[in-house]
Amino acid sequence: MTSTVSGAGIAVAPIDFTDRTLPNGLRVLLVEDHRVPSVAINVGYRVGGKDDPPGRSGFAHLFEHLMFKGTKNTRPETIDRLTEDIGGLNNAFTAEDITNYYEVVPSNYLETLLWAEGDRLGSLAVTEEHFHTERDVVIGEYDQRILAEPYGMLDELVNREAFAVHPYRRGVIGDPENLRAATLDDVVAFHRTFYRPDNAVLVVVGDFDPAQANAWIDKYFGRVPKPDAPIPRVTTVEPAQTAERTFTYRAANVPLPAIEYAYHIPEWRHPDAPALDIVETLLGMGKSSRLYQSLVYRQRVATAAHAGADLREQPGLFSFRAIASTGTPVERVREALDAEIARLRDELPAASEMERVRTQIASSFVRSRQTYNNIAVALVRSTVERDDPGALNSDLDRYRAVTDADVQRVARQYLTLENRTTIEYLPL
Repeated sequence: MTSTVSGAGIAVAPIDFTDRTLPNGLRVLLVEDHRVPSVAINVGYRVGGKDDPPGRSGFAHLFEHLMFKGTKNTRPETIDRLTEDIGGLNNAFTAEDITNYYEVVPSNYLETLLWAEGDRLGSLAVTEEHFHTERDVVIGEYDQRILAEPYGMLDELVNREAFAVHPYRRGVIGDPENLRAATLDDVVAFHRTFYRPDNAVLVVVGDFDPAQANAWIDKYFGRVPKPDAPIPRVTTVEPAQTAERTFTYRAANVPLPAIEYAYHIPEWRHPDAPALDIVETLLGMGKSSRLYQSLVYRQRVATAAHAGADLREQPGLFSFRAIASTGTPVERVREALDAEIARLRDELPAASEMERVRTQIASSFVRSRQTYNNIAVALVRSTVERDDPGALNSDLDRYRAVTDADVQRVARQYLTLENRTTIEYLPL
């Protein structure tokens, strides 16, 4: 593909990729790009927080750590030595629907890292020692990021209260009690269930010869067998919410009152997803957004205010969060938030606002394609969460097609009182 698409006068070249599936089920996407003599390698697994077994919250996150502890053929932290010691980098992340591992290295080390990723897919060493060590690390993350941070618990509370039955309600980081109750057999069973080639996508972006890269991929990944057992999938459907749910929590380390609204929205693949992203940018992205301008700058009832469309593989949440300014009661912050949401439902956005939002989104597209790893991560997420890597090449057109009437329509459809969960998070 050689054409470009544009938004607000900004041109964005499409991502030109090849797409094939190995006999063992591994999906392989390659993007040849010789701008820089480096490569990004990503292996994404279709397993995230929502796939944790009942009573074992945190297993997907736990394996993000265990995958660095060595294989039957390598010592722990081998991936670190193969990347950092040559000036590269590596890391991983776990989300609700995906666990992704990535490396960025000089292009002449591509074969080495393909071998290493194929090796840990097929030969990971899950031992009692590694299990206990990394379980303690994950629990330490919970203590640091959830308990110690002033508003760290708020995300956990929002998921727990907004979802009544869907496993999204458990979050991602993991429950310490669940993790302490787990056994090595539990962990081995989880690995056997989800870490398999037909549940993974490999993306390579950068400076390489496609024929040679494909030969290495066949050699190092093609030999990993595909298990016979089916992969369990989450089929739970969250029932429609019919009345507002309101909760109040207090914590000793909360310096200022906070308020969060969470509304149920459709999944990433839904036609309304681009309009909901437009609403996010219009209301809550940056200092030019309506929430910042109104609540923080003009009314000064909040020190921070933002909105976000959390689009996932399955229906997610649209959230508003505001932290009150010193001396401002949380009720006053709620009034200001409600007024901005009502304004969006009652009035069409101005043409100038829509132009600003389209420019912000187009600019973010340009920035997201400046590095090989950003491209690779985007392809992995689009493949896993939307089952369509090519959607990245038509997303900007979908955003450009969103009208002011579409923005008002989705606000009226989803940002309703009966579809809302409200959490007040207050100091003791």
